[in-house]
Amino acid sequence: MRVDVISIFPDYFAPLDLSLIGKARASGTLDLAVHDLRTWTHDVHRTVDDTPYGGGPGMVMRPEPWGAALDAVAPVPADGSPPHLLVPSPVGRRFTQAFAYELAAQPHLVFACGRYEGIDQRVLDHAATRMPVTEVSLGDYVLFGGEVAVIVILEAVTRLLPGVLGNAGSLDEESHAHGLLEAPVYTKPPAWRGHDVPAILRSGDHGRIARWRRDEALLRTANRRPDMLAALPPGTLDKRDVATLTGAGFQVPVEDVAK
Repeated sequence: MRVDVISIFPDYFAPLDLSLIGKARASGTLDLAVHDLRTWTHDVHRTVDDTPYGGGPGMVMRPEPWGAALDAVAPVPADGSPPHLLVPSPVGRRFTQAFAYELAAQPHLVFACGRYEGIDQRVLDHAATRMPVTEVSLGDYVLFGGEVAVIVILEAVTRLLPGVLGNAGSLDEESHAHGLLEAPVYTKPPAWRGHDVPAILRSGDHGRIARWRRDEALLRTANRRPDMLAALPPGTLDKRDVATLTGAGFQVPVEDVAK
């Protein structure tokens, strides 16, 4: 996968040389380039912002440097398959694990990191005439700029690329993989400060362990993220799932139960 990031703070992305994402870059699985937006300014002050039309507080990022940056970083390709431009923004599409899988299947992503009050809307409108453009939000809050969001998104996407994780099977059981939160996890020693590892996890009975993990995932999701439980596709829950949830006092819609 090729990724280009445009920012006025390129040093912000130094952590992307570390850990598994750094290994993915070193191996060539992730071809990541970070670009300084000020490269495409032409005044002595390297200006990237100006006051907003219509008044109001703050500054808005000017269209000229952004237009020139996108022309250079994301030109119209000869084969007609443009990159996908992603713009972190509190007004954007909510970032989810499902969206991470969508992005992991794409060959070229370009991230535009806004600052101040954001990027002049004309930049996004013009870019949309030649490539897919998606504004993306991590959640219902506001950050100083898009850099942190890009790091989060790249962490989520890169770990889905083939060969990045040593044990790809871990993707199957983690939180959000199947619409549920992950069950609690434990390691050695079996007893620690008065707390014991659940006996079933030390039983060696893989069938019972799998059922315990499923039950714990259901209960954790019902307690912490009932919205996720409510969003499960009809027929996702079997009779044992229903018994686990109703036994703990949770209501399960009849249409959610597999026939």
